[in-house]
Amino acid sequence: MITVGIIGGTGYTGVELLRLLCGRPDVALDVITSRGQTGASVADFFPSLRGHCDLDFQSPEKGIFSRCDVVFSAAPNGIAMTYAPDLLTAGIKLIDLSADFRIRDAALWEKWYQMEHGCPELLTEAVYGLPEMNRESIRSANLVANPGCYPTATTLGLLPLLNAGVIAHDPIIVDAKSGVTGAGRAAAVDYLYSEVADSFKAYAVAGHRHQPEIRQSLCKISGTEDIGLTFVPHLVPMLRGIHSTIYVQLTDRGADLQAIFESQYAGEPFVDVMPAGSHPDTRSVRSSNMCRIAAHKLEEGNTAIILVVEDNLVKGAAGQAVQNMNLMCGLTETLGLSGVPVFP
Repeated sequence: MITVGIIGGTGYTGVELLRLLCGRPDVALDVITSRGQTGASVADFFPSLRGHCDLDFQSPEKGIFSRCDVVFSAAPNGIAMTYAPDLLTAGIKLIDLSADFRIRDAALWEKWYQMEHGCPELLTEAVYGLPEMNRESIRSANLVANPGCYPTATTLGLLPLLNAGVIAHDPIIVDAKSGVTGAGRAAAVDYLYSEVADSFKAYAVAGHRHQPEIRQSLCKISGTEDIGLTFVPHLVPMLRGIHSTIYVQLTDRGADLQAIFESQYAGEPFVDVMPAGSHPDTRSVRSSNMCRIAAHKLEEGNTAIILVVEDNLVKGAAGQAVQNMNLMCGLTETLGLSGVPVFP
């Protein structure tokens, strides 16, 4: 039995973690924290969990996780770093769903997140939690930086091509779209129904905080620093989903893209390489930990286009975090994550 705690359980990723964990007979949920909802029933706050979770939210005091084997941090950026040293010293594994440990360069992190990092000495210890890239390192990790939703889709779409050495490192253009839950649960005018319905827009065009995270992974895969990445995110009027359209230039026009992707992801439980010519849609992965990918080559020229879809709250957040927990605890990687996507 694995005893689990959750820091910050009132957001979308928090409730998604609860949905994935509370029905598992091998997991005991011990502590779920919230400053704003301390003392409130989790099931009253999230009626979808009635009959599945009988805990109350607790105040997030340090030391409250002493009985836990694993703690997930689903709190905003800047929170996990305040807990990490004490948790790790106590032998408790930490999986952080925020960005606190994703970027290994402290100065670069501080530039993009506009705050001082609380424990930069742990940045090199943290393992980037993309199993398809770092599975063996995750198995032995005590601190895992769960990837962002956009970086997960984008990196999975580029990993096979960079490993095969069949694309130019510059330019790589990523046109990515996300559902509104990607912005979190905090109230903001920009995400009101009347603001997002029947509309579609790009944002953070000059620079998004996920760009250095994506670039860091691409540089690691390619073994070079010469990655020319253009990343433009968009907000679309749907609740869940990421669709990443990736444009690259082939250095080998004759490369068999289908074979490259199928070889890279053979045996991967949560990456589905679609048949040649496919156009995956976000509803095909809704509420699942599956990422679906299709590779296309334009009839003329050397441009290849890779299409990637995932659920931003599952493979892009809570599901991948549970996948990482399974690996860190020596469990079957797919435990609790094999549910069929919801359709329609």
